[in-house]
Amino acid sequence: MTARTHRPTTAVYAGSFDPLTHGHLHVVRRACTLFDQVVLAVGTNPSKRYLLDVEERQAVLRAETAELPGVRVEPFEGLLVDYCRRVGAKVILRGLRASTDFDFEFQIGLANMDMAPDLETVFLLTDPKHIFISSSLVKEIASNGGDVARYLPPTALAAMGRALARRSAQ
Repeated sequence: MTARTHRPTTAVYAGSFDPLTHGHLHVVRRACTLFDQVVLAVGTNPSKRYLLDVEERQAVLRAETAELPGVRVEPFEGLLVDYCRRVGAKVILRGLRASTDFDFEFQIGLANMDMAPDLETVFLLTDPKHIFISSSLVKEIASNGGDVARYLPPTALAAMGRALARRSAQ
């Protein structure tokens, strides 16, 4: 048996993180035990309407992951595979909540594999207590006056409160 040399591995976990949920953080914490570096790539899609702007989303991620080793937060646009190549990542990290996530993520994973066979897609299951939580659901509940404190870390909850106040003032 030959000894293997350790090659630092960078994984990119991309998303809108609008807002960051406890489910997202659970995946990030677990990824830190598996990879040397985890890049949280905050996506922007011109066809999407965000509650938090990209700077706010990055600030929340930085605040909530400050104590995690090897994590960095960056914005990204365009194809994820191109971004991964630019940052030297070998892994695309995706979180899965339910079978409906799997169908979508599987299709995207296959497309990424076709475009960039040198990149691996790794799926991490979310903690079962977070399985039903999505950013879209949280925004819907909060927009209708519901309490979402149990779904969001403190920095995300505060940012979302400010954004909703701005929106209602317009």
